[in-house]
Amino acid sequence: MNWLLPRFVLATLVAVAGVLIGHWMGRLLPWPFLGEALSAVSAIAALVVLDAVRGHRLLKWLRGSQLDDAPRDRGIWGELGYRIERAVRERDKTIAAERLQLQQFLSAIDASPNGVLMLDAQDHIHWCNRVAADHFSLDPVRDLRQRVTNLLRSPAFVSFLSTESYETPLLLNNVRGFSTLSVIVKRYGDGMKLVLSQDITERERADAMRRDFVANVSHEIRTPLTVLSGFIETMVSLSLTAAERTRVLTLMGQQTDRMQGLVSDLLTLAQLEGSPRPTADRWVSLDALLARINSDAQALSNDRHQLRIQLDTHIELAGIESELLSAAANLVNNAVRYTPVGGEIDVSWRDLGDGSGELCVSDTGLGIAREHLPRLTERFYRVDGSRSRETGGTGLGLSIVKHVMHRHGGELQIESEPGRGSKFRLTWPAVRVRHLGEPALGVEAANSPLH
Repeated sequence: MNWLLPRFVLATLVAVAGVLIGHWMGRLLPWPFLGEALSAVSAIAALVVLDAVRGHRLLKWLRGSQLDDAPRDRGIWGELGYRIERAVRERDKTIAAERLQLQQFLSAIDASPNGVLMLDAQDHIHWCNRVAADHFSLDPVRDLRQRVTNLLRSPAFVSFLSTESYETPLLLNNVRGFSTLSVIVKRYGDGMKLVLSQDITERERADAMRRDFVANVSHEIRTPLTVLSGFIETMVSLSLTAAERTRVLTLMGQQTDRMQGLVSDLLTLAQLEGSPRPTADRWVSLDALLARINSDAQALSNDRHQLRIQLDTHIELAGIESELLSAAANLVNNAVRYTPVGGEIDVSWRDLGDGSGELCVSDTGLGIAREHLPRLTERFYRVDGSRSRETGGTGLGLSIVKHVMHRHGGELQIESEPGRGSKFRLTWPAVRVRHLGEPALGVEAANSPLH
């Protein structure tokens, strides 16, 4: 109210001045009172015009962009302009802060590993993050304001979106090829919908592998248990001759050995998956490993194959001796088991140009069809199940080899063709390979996660 008194004084002074001027002019005119009245009205009109000009300047500033300062007048118009300008600046700051907060919120959602799709009441796309755009093959810019059911025409999704209940997630299969999506819809606001998508392909694959693993283990154990149970019942209920009893006990021993081998391989896999990665500061002689493998392979082959195992590689490998022996022995033993009588089996070492090396196990066996190669390292996967059991395999050997090589930074490569034999290559990185007499790499470099 500090503007009221000055404004009142100004109006009084203007009126008094008008009256004095009118009184002076009235002496010159025949109507003195008319002159005084006209002068007072003119003075007040001038004051009104001045207020109108100041008000017009303030209105012009309000109708504009308001980027410059408000008019700086005296009195009420100056105070009013200052108050309005400060309110506008505070509003701009609030809007900028909220816009920044919204942008950060959307950036956080965009960085989410799950897809987020915002739909309005008519199922038009209001916003979506990059993951949702990838899940549903959308364009985050071009497809805005488009009806989602016109872009994603999966009957299951269209039907799910039109329902009133979203308690159970929708599973969409064969999305983007072989992916599986879990889709959840939540309502919010005035009829708007939030569509959340998650790629559960790996989880579904893991669940399927777990179910297959349990089923395969149960099947592998059930067969020898059934045989043992039958033999035990036979020995209890029937009177057997010494020869028959010996035969039955021999067969029972074979089934027992089969179960022991299966359990041993399962424990080996569990140990490989649960133990930390081996360091590269313990060196194992490859020649010593191959000598042991050669002895076992000769006994298993019993002169039925031509075995050629290189025993003078002069190579040392960094890692755990038992695991390296298990990986190489599995490949050689498989070659002996699955190569027909008279076939050839070669085991050799080759230095690669970058300092790495590979151990190659090749045979002249029946070979493996191309469609089976990607799945050979799966647990219990067999190209010919009956033939594998006849040779004493558990179906876990190549899975063990793959895990051992992965833990040592290496790789298992398989080449095979029906009728032309197979080649299995174990490739070790340069940091885990050295020739006898060479200095070892620094422990810090050898234990780097890159190796």
